[in-house]
Amino acid sequence: MPTLTLKFRKDSATIKEYRIERGQSITIGRLDANDIVIENLAVSGHHAKIDWTGTGYLLTDLKSKNGTFINEQLAVSHWLQGGDIVTIGKHIIAFNYAEGEEQPDDSDNAMNETMVMDTGKYRNMLAKNVSSAAQEAEQTSVLSYLAGGDGEVELTKKLTKIGKNPSSDIIVSGLTIGQTSATISKRPDGYYLSYVSGLSKPKVNGDAVKDSVKLKQFDVVEIGSAKMQLVGKS
Repeated sequence: MPTLTLKFRKDSATIKEYRIERGQSITIGRLDANDIVIENLAVSGHHAKIDWTGTGYLLTDLKSKNGTFINEQLAVSHWLQGGDIVTIGKHIIAFNYAEGEEQPDDSDNAMNETMVMDTGKYRNMLAKNVSSAAQEAEQTSVLSYLAGGDGEVELTKKLTKIGKNPSSDIIVSGLTIGQTSATISKRPDGYYLSYVSGLSKPKVNGDAVKDSVKLKQFDVVEIGSAKMQLVGKS
């Protein structure tokens, strides 16, 4: 079966390999619901998909914001051949058959066609969007103490742990506070606070968090003795 190899660049280390079988469909995008998840703001939530059609593997762009490139050509759809390089955002996906594996017959002209819309104007727009997304991705918010501590904590990790366990990233006190009371996950679309354990639940703007909530600029987070405010910082 063919292999899809995800890398940041063509000459960089492999991030992950995926197998795709005949009869299978694979979705690619930024959201966790996809089969291949690329955590980059230049990548749309549902960016592209690959379908087995009975005669070959067809890659289709799902009207993504920044487009899908096949061998450096901007494509709407493309019949994948061994050795093709798919570029999505700043990442590449190499499509290759296993050595000796039987490949679909590409004698049909339709199998050799790629719906291309490659223009200089679009490439300039793509470069601008990718640069803007990269700058946005580099922005980091902080939790600034209002009570129960001093200074601020930068939310640079993908997962920040809050609780009374000494290994927590943010240590708070209180008899009813869990060892890990809550976590803050950094995702492409923002920060999410999730309740984990303890009798006392974390609060956001005075409301108890029972599961998970997306944090907004200037939200006030209360956990045990700590009271902090989310502030954006570039």
